[in-house]
Amino acid sequence: MTISNGEALQEIESIGVPGLDEILKGGLPKGCLYLVEGESGTGKTTLGLQFVLEGVRRGQRCLYVSLSETREELKQSAASHGWNLDGISVFVLTCGEDASVVTDQYTLFYPSEVELTSQVLQEVERVRPERLVLDTLSGLRLIANDPLRYRRQIQGIREFLSHRNCTTLIIDEIESSHPNFHFQPRSLAHGIINLERWSPAYGPDRRRLTICKLRSIDVRTGYHDCNIARGGLEVFPRLRTTTHHGEKFRGQTLSSGIAGMDTLLGGGLDCGTSCLIMGSAGTGKSCLAMSYASSAAKRGENTLYFTFDEDVDIQLARAEVIGLPLAEYAKVGKVRLETADPAVMSVGEFAVRLRDRVEANDTRLVVLDSLSGYLQAMSEQNFLNLHLYELLGYLRQKGVTTLMTLVQHGFVGAEVQTPAELSNLADTVILLRYFEAKGEVRKAISVFKKRAGNHERTIRELCIGPPDGLRLSEPLRDFQGVLTGVPHFVGNTSRDGLLFPSSC
Repeated sequence: MTISNGEALQEIESIGVPGLDEILKGGLPKGCLYLVEGESGTGKTTLGLQFVLEGVRRGQRCLYVSLSETREELKQSAASHGWNLDGISVFVLTCGEDASVVTDQYTLFYPSEVELTSQVLQEVERVRPERLVLDTLSGLRLIANDPLRYRRQIQGIREFLSHRNCTTLIIDEIESSHPNFHFQPRSLAHGIINLERWSPAYGPDRRRLTICKLRSIDVRTGYHDCNIARGGLEVFPRLRTTTHHGEKFRGQTLSSGIAGMDTLLGGGLDCGTSCLIMGSAGTGKSCLAMSYASSAAKRGENTLYFTFDEDVDIQLARAEVIGLPLAEYAKVGKVRLETADPAVMSVGEFAVRLRDRVEANDTRLVVLDSLSGYLQAMSEQNFLNLHLYELLGYLRQKGVTTLMTLVQHGFVGAEVQTPAELSNLADTVILLRYFEAKGEVRKAISVFKKRAGNHERTIRELCIGPPDGLRLSEPLRDFQGVLTGVPHFVGNTSRDGLLFPSSC
């Protein structure tokens, strides 16, 4: 692959990690030296192995120089991911315990004067690799024992490789005890990939990476979530935001299949927009979302339904109880239900998983049920709005309608509170509330916001159950104070306030 840097074409080498290649716009410029840095256990060696394995797949000569692990340890690391080292030249050169003695005997100024560095470069000369990994710099740092001498070693290696058109990854382990050493290779590298790992208060370790530096390429900056699984390092690029609306879907509406609901929304939801359904637990948020999914499937449109709080089987059983044939649509592939575990899956991984499903299945409706679970996946909750902004921007560009449910704390009146302020991100906001009437707890539904057009300002009663699934009453004009939870009847007693019968 080649790209233009404004003046000339530059050949690009794929790293072999699809998400990382996407961040780098294809890969790394060929023939340069790059630094991969991070603490122990962040995936540096795994990334290095994927880099040379990709070279073997492309028919290139590859050399892996290990200054810290034995050949057997490298084989075990590769085998844990289902790989083998066939086709890769492996050169193992470890520093012994007498490294301090070696530093007293040698001056590490030029590669030809140092036995360790000289052996590495001799092997490079013998193999003539197109891809090289030097893992790790800790061996050189141990022998140098001085920041200036350490810098000269790396500079000598870089100058030696600069005339051989070899793309090189040098791996460095960040050590807080050697801060001066850590900064030496950074200024000499053409690019820097930084890997991080941290442990949240609950759940498995989380990982992320960032491109600290890359000359001549405008990369996708910032942190990107990543994970180490069998098969190697997985990188999940942040979604790009955009203000472009899918022209193909402009002016079209999405019906709920519920006559009163579409009337309340002024005709239905506009395709490509986002809708937030808020309410206390049990008010019918998921039921309304499932009704939209069933209606879309009935029209032949594909729906992607993510549930954060319940298993898929439970969700399908709930739909069957209220008379929605969601299970039938799931069997034929029109509705795809997936569980997203916020304790295991990072937000970045979820966003990429959603993107891949949308693009692979021509999805027209996405349901996130609920954002309360999505909120729990955020280790830094202050950035939930930014993550959702990117996600909704991407879906808007694709012309995909998004339904999000959000659980409010409390049940009646002023006690009801929202855990996160997200209504500003949604194009439409639907509010569900409990209220008391005729000695029963009932449900009310209303639309508080719709950016793309007019909607009713009325409040209707929501009835959930077979055979129709969901039904809406006529506007509750004979009641005042419905949203407080304890309304007052102010209408004609002969009309009974247009409430559903008690059987509902």
